[in-house]
Amino acid sequence: MRTLYCNGRVYDGNRFVARAILVDDGFISWLGEDEAAADAVGVRVVDLADALVTPAFVDPHVHCTGTGLALTGLDLSETASLSEALALVERAARAGRGRPVLGGGWDETRWPEQRPPTAAELDRAGYGGAVYLARIDVHSAAVSSQLLAGVRDLAGYDPSGHVARVAHDTARTAALAALTPSQTADLQRAALRHAASLGIACVHEMAGPAISSAEDLTSALTLARDEPLPEVIGYWGELFGIDTARELGAVGAAGDLFCDGSIGSHTAALHEPYADRHDTTGMVRFDTADVTEHVVRCVEAGLQAGFHAIGDAAVDQVLTAFELATERIGRPAGPGSRVEHAEYVRDPGRLAASGLVASMQPMFDVMWGGPADMYTQRLGAARAAALNRFADLAAAGVPLAFGSDAPVTPLGPWGAIRAAVRMHDPAAAVSVETALAAHTAGGWRAGGRPAEGRLGIGAPATFAVWDSPGRGLPELAAGGALPGCVATVRAGESIFDAGLPAG
Repeated sequence: MRTLYCNGRVYDGNRFVARAILVDDGFISWLGEDEAAADAVGVRVVDLADALVTPAFVDPHVHCTGTGLALTGLDLSETASLSEALALVERAARAGRGRPVLGGGWDETRWPEQRPPTAAELDRAGYGGAVYLARIDVHSAAVSSQLLAGVRDLAGYDPSGHVARVAHDTARTAALAALTPSQTADLQRAALRHAASLGIACVHEMAGPAISSAEDLTSALTLARDEPLPEVIGYWGELFGIDTARELGAVGAAGDLFCDGSIGSHTAALHEPYADRHDTTGMVRFDTADVTEHVVRCVEAGLQAGFHAIGDAAVDQVLTAFELATERIGRPAGPGSRVEHAEYVRDPGRLAASGLVASMQPMFDVMWGGPADMYTQRLGAARAAALNRFADLAAAGVPLAFGSDAPVTPLGPWGAIRAAVRMHDPAAAVSVETALAAHTAGGWRAGGRPAEGRLGIGAPATFAVWDSPGRGLPELAAGGALPGCVATVRAGESIFDAGLPAG
């Protein structure tokens, strides 16, 4: 069935080009004006009612199961105090009748108590059962005694119940193992359906042994293949995990392959100590020689390489590893691969020279980038101002891909674009056009498909329709309403429709 979408304002990714799109067998076969399409016969006609049409969004850094938990389970991101969070845990424990309580999103820097829950408090609130509550950055967690008992001898263990590093990874794995396959699929389906309702036609699932499981990744890939949902591009974040990545159908042994942790959990690797904890600079997890060897093996296997790196010491380690890998293999090792987050980049030119795509999250600045917010608390004003410098990176020629890291920040592409356009420091901001490209074509490039993300004849018919007044792109005023998604189309197939009239 051919479908003609007419009476719209079609932005191809660079400029406004047409009023109508003809879709044939999943591809765009024609673009033009409504008058030229008036005599079309044998087609299904959809009236866009002067709506805005753009390439569909790609979110290049998502955890579907965790996002589903945030959407349907215990979400603590809006709690105003520790006592409120504990009350919600108790309510969930009563409703669960003995099932483990899984949740997250808490941020102690926004609570008057300024601390996480203790294991003893979670034992009382959870009636002695298993409780796992991820911090908002998902690099540490508060756990009950039942989960704490299994990580006592691991790095990052704290008898208080606030675990990080290897202890956190192990506790998280144990907590998620309590989910049945059908529960996991339901959570992933909820996340993907929500993504489609926001104009997202593709997500990159960041899996790995420290963050989820092989079964979790397989479930997400299967759902996206078999149901009308956004495409899932899979990553497996395991050092030297090339064979596993191939077996799972992942495009890279990359993604959340943690060279360090997070700023909020004091585990991002810095060259200088934290401002609020002079006893630590965080920690890189791997030797540079191993990071280099991983890059070489990925390049030789034809897979993407890539690492999670937030602190300046971790970003520098990744860049050094790609430079050493380039020397070993005799050709550039970076192009086609990626670095996740890259919040603290001391030398944008060096990152640009590597050829790596920087997969970044503009909403981090909204949540933690203000003058009194977490980045300043952890790093001091000068270093906090050096984070997430999108304008500097773009000017240096770094390819940008914008996403959410959901559930760390909620899915919401237009919110991320507004964040990138209206940074706390205006000098770090980029234009709406640049941010939109980073969240569409940039995501496809990060996923190894640089030819996608534009609307043109012969391109996949993957686009979103928006309720957005005016003649140009949305202005995205601070505090103003964001465009509402009317429909999302993936390769010609509708994966979300809020009510487009068809004749």
